[in-house]
Amino acid sequence: MDPALVAVLRCPVCSNQLELTDRTARCPQGHAYDLAKQGYLNLLPSASNGIEGDSAAMVGARTVFLGSGHYAPIRDALILAAELAADDVVAEVGAGTGYYLAGVLGLAPERRGIALDVSKYAARRAAKVDPRIASVVCDAWKELPLLDDSVQLLLNVFAPRNAAEMARVLAPDGRLLVVTPNQDHLVQLVDVLGLVSVDAEKERRLQESLAGEFERVGSELVEEVMRLDRSAVEQLVLMTPSARHLNYRELLQRIAVLPEPAIVTLSVTLSTWRPR
Repeated sequence: MDPALVAVLRCPVCSNQLELTDRTARCPQGHAYDLAKQGYLNLLPSASNGIEGDSAAMVGARTVFLGSGHYAPIRDALILAAELAADDVVAEVGAGTGYYLAGVLGLAPERRGIALDVSKYAARRAAKVDPRIASVVCDAWKELPLLDDSVQLLLNVFAPRNAAEMARVLAPDGRLLVVTPNQDHLVQLVDVLGLVSVDAEKERRLQESLAGEFERVGSELVEEVMRLDRSAVEQLVLMTPSARHLNYRELLQRIAVLPEPAIVTLSVTLSTWRPR
């Protein structure tokens, strides 16, 4: 892990800056965090121990599905939206496998990334996707383990949003990119497979959750038609929160009756926000 990226992090106990020595991150107060052998740093506060993140199976399904390029339109939209951002530190809250973060880093050699996720399984994947990414386990609903004003660009894709903390870590001239699903997203699969549907009030709740700290400066519809074979549909479902409540055998039975390929709508909104 890049020591310069660790220097952007702060201790979850006392909020002091961390410094990497050998394979241990330490703060001036003496709190120490060893780098895991898989390459990530666990800065999960003790109050969040036992919190449930994505399982190994969910992370594996996400790796396969995203690796097939079905959500590439989302990543491409993020890359375009990030073009005007300074080539500095990019952080993603709820980064998962680091697929979107790695795309935004792209060919900009001066950019460095910090992947934040509560799942250790996701952190292991993100730690290996790009050497410019520091993978960190944390709780997005608590204080983010980042210094004030330390991030130039913040990504939030289908992830929790702690507006006060995101505003704290974002530089005054920085930007927040948020991706949220629309009601048409995966609509062909929702009833057939018993998936969690998109809340009709999602747009209102997004505005309410961010309006106190951020001002929206742009919005873009990203919509594509995906043609998914049954294996891809299975991986798609298994990587989502719906996987937590579905019976796997029943899921396979429902997928078996789908046409192949299944025509499925990808429909999300990418919104750009700046600190107030």
